[in-house]
Amino acid sequence: MSLRRITAADAIAQLGQFDAVIDARSESEHAEDRLPGAVNWPVLNDAQRADIGTQYKQVSPFDARKRGAVMAARNIAQHIETHAAELPRSWRPLVYCWRGGQRSGSLSLVLGEIGFQVQVLEGGYREFRRAVLAELEVLPARLQFVVLCGRTGSAKSRLLQALATEGAQVLDLEAIACHRGSVLGPEPGRPQPSQKAFETQVWQALRALDPARPVFVEGESRTIGRLRLPEALTEAVRAARCLQVQMPLAARVQFLLQDYAHFVRDTDSFCQRLAALRELRGAAVVEGWQQRARAGAHGGVVEELLTLHYDPVYEKSMARNFKHYAQAEVVALDNGDPSTLQAVAARWAAAPLHRPLETPHVPA
Repeated sequence: MSLRRITAADAIAQLGQFDAVIDARSESEHAEDRLPGAVNWPVLNDAQRADIGTQYKQVSPFDARKRGAVMAARNIAQHIETHAAELPRSWRPLVYCWRGGQRSGSLSLVLGEIGFQVQVLEGGYREFRRAVLAELEVLPARLQFVVLCGRTGSAKSRLLQALATEGAQVLDLEAIACHRGSVLGPEPGRPQPSQKAFETQVWQALRALDPARPVFVEGESRTIGRLRLPEALTEAVRAARCLQVQMPLAARVQFLLQDYAHFVRDTDSFCQRLAALRELRGAAVVEGWQQRARAGAHGGVVEELLTLHYDPVYEKSMARNFKHYAQAEVVALDNGDPSTLQAVAARWAAAPLHRPLETPHVPA
């Protein structure tokens, strides 16, 4: 039998070297979060786990284990027949479950007996999760962030994407969160990941960045939709150099109408999202916006949303939370056209951003 156990730290260091990473947990556990690139071979599926768990507590642990063994054996046989029948002896998978116990042990035992080069994650997903959280505490401090600030509609996210195409290092948190970070932020057809999956994806992104090069990131609040940013990342970004993206109001309105075209097409959804502002802006104001939107006056509604709601809130938040916002260098955009963003991105991707931030002189 070819089988050995591996620590979470060693597994993380070797992630790209395994031929497969196999998650032996149930489908719902796998969906919530998993090791990068893991495929799901449930030793017990959700329904079976619930069934066996009930029998274990209410009838007999011994009888539950017997039934569970039968189910597990059948599932493992099906996985091998479906996924492993044509694999060579040299195939080298990493197998894990929740704690590195019975489920990964059962699957890896059979795979090892076949002759595959199996490694089992010691402590399972739980130890991987602990390692991720520990690294999220230290990784942000190693990076030199450059924060894109700017009022809503100034195309910051699109500028981040343009910077990435120019070869700059980018951390696009809204893309990872599947949310644009405001009341109107949910992405149609793209549900947000779980908090655990979000943190794992942020961890992956941070690990891939070169500390010797600047990392462009958008200035965010502590939450994006229902997801909370890792605290150490929030603090590192808020202490970083800022670039202030500026665009004329009319251009911002036009950009938002294009970038949020799904709300223009689906006015009912737009009005439902506006309802979330009742407490802040008052029922009469919000109902007025909804009526005008239903009448087709989306541009006017967007302009008032910016001037009456988003802009004042944004300025107060940035000035309060971002250490170097007052000294931000200006990035002036005439509009949010792709050609405009690409030209600006090309300039800033090559800019010498390694010089230290200056501390303003305060007279004695």
